[in-house]
Amino acid sequence: MFKRLWLALAGTLMLTTGAAQAAIDPDYRMVLLTENFPPYNMAVNGKNYAREENLDGIAVDIVREMFKRAGIQYNLTLRFPWARIYKLALEKPGYGVFVAARLPEREALFKWVGPIGPDDWVLLARGDSSIRLNSLEEAKQYRVGAYKGDAIAEHLEEQGLQPITALRDQLNAKKLMEGKIDLWATGDPAGRYLAKQSGISGLKTVLRFDSAQLYLALNKEVPDEVVRKLQGELDRMRDEGFVDAVLNKYL
Repeated sequence: MFKRLWLALAGTLMLTTGAAQAAIDPDYRMVLLTENFPPYNMAVNGKNYAREENLDGIAVDIVREMFKRAGIQYNLTLRFPWARIYKLALEKPGYGVFVAARLPEREALFKWVGPIGPDDWVLLARGDSSIRLNSLEEAKQYRVGAYKGDAIAEHLEEQGLQPITALRDQLNAKKLMEGKIDLWATGDPAGRYLAKQSGISGLKTVLRFDSAQLYLALNKEVPDEVVRKLQGELDRMRDEGFVDAVLNKYL
C-alpha cells in the first residue's frame, strides 16, 4: 500500500518537475532582426535602420502578434545588410531573423517557426522585352540581377549562373529599366511591390522557377519550449484567419 502510494507521489513529482522545466522564464527576452524586404518587413521611413514601432509589413505584424500571444519578450530591429543579420542569428543565442526561406541547406542551422508567407522565385523582364525562357539553363546567356546574400542569388549560383548582385533588391528594378541587366531574379510578390514603390510597373514574368516558404529562423540555442509556444500561437492565428487578414491588408 505504502509502496504504491510512494510510487504515485514520485510520479506526480516527476510530472510537476517536468512541467516546471518546460515553463518559459518570464524574463526571457529574444533579439529579433529583420531587413527591408517589402511587403513582408520594412522601415516606416524607408531607411535601413529602424527599431520597434518604426517597422511594419506582413511578417512584422504576424511576428508581433505571435510574441504577444505567447507572452515572450523581444526587441525588434531592422538592419542592413541581410548577410550581417543572418550571421548574427546564426551565431548568437537568443537571436532570430525573419523572413528567411527554409531551404534544405539551411534546415539544420536554425530552429524554425512558420510558415509566415509564400515567396515564389521569378525572373522578371521589362514589359517590352522579347526574352522567352523555359528553364534557368536558358537564362545563362543573359545578365541576371539578384540581391546579394539572398537565397535566390545563392540558388542561381548553385545552378551555374553568375548573378550580378546588388546590396538592395529595389536597385535591381532600376537597373532593369536602365538596361544594366536583362532579367531580375526576385521574389513574388516582393519584387513587384519593390518596383511599384520605385514608380516602376509593367514588368513581366518570363520564368517562375521555384517556390519557397518564409519563416522566422531562430538560433539553435533558443529553448525548444519557446519554439513550440511560438509555433502553436502562429497555428492558432492562421486557423482564426488572422494571417490571411494581414496578407490581404498589404496585398
